[in-house]
Amino acid sequence: MEFGSAAFILALIQIIWVNILLSGDNAVVIALAARSLPAHQQKKAIVIGSAAAIVMRIVLTLVAAQLLQLPWLKLIGSVLLLYIGISLLLPEGEEDGGKLAKDGLMAAIRTILIADLVMSLDNVIAVAAAAMGNTVLLVLGLAISIPLVIFGSTLLLKVIERFPLIVWLGAALLGFIAGELFVNDPALHTEALEASMGLTHHAAEIGAGVLGAIIVLVAGKVLMSRRRSGDQPA
Repeated sequence: MEFGSAAFILALIQIIWVNILLSGDNAVVIALAARSLPAHQQKKAIVIGSAAAIVMRIVLTLVAAQLLQLPWLKLIGSVLLLYIGISLLLPEGEEDGGKLAKDGLMAAIRTILIADLVMSLDNVIAVAAAAMGNTVLLVLGLAISIPLVIFGSTLLLKVIERFPLIVWLGAALLGFIAGELFVNDPALHTEALEASMGLTHHAAEIGAGVLGAIIVLVAGKVLMSRRRSGDQPA
């Protein structure tokens, strides 16, 4: 496939489009992770986090087929997503203000990278398929997607500031994705269990996703209540 040819341009458009469609949940994480930062650091976290996540996704895409065959990888990823979803629901306390100003930016970027790594395990397969083995096409397509992801994250951050409920919806989304990852881990061999329960694999994914969302929301609510109780004077 020659650079600049009609086939090259068509494949490039496919990669950009696929990446936009599959980056909606990543934009949610980026916006949630940046929301607790001071205003002057929010844009920096979005730009650095998005760019670093895209670079990491390029590397991950090159080895996606091998990684997805490893048992327990998705299970570990699902646990990480549950943890991230719950932690994003917990607001920074006033006593954490100095710490947030000091290392909040790096903590937000670290959260963005970990979440993007976990959620990209399946997404990168579609991008790699569109690239058809052309590394230049892959890198170019994902690089062009960077400003699109940044724009989506910035827009979502502004919406979150007006409607705090979206934070809970975003956390629930992470829990839902965690549940889907869990049932798709090769080490679990869920086919027999699904058959015994009369469920299709899609139904099992939906059920696990709903359960994951509930776990995140309930755990987040409980931890927030405990933190508020602990902050109240005796």
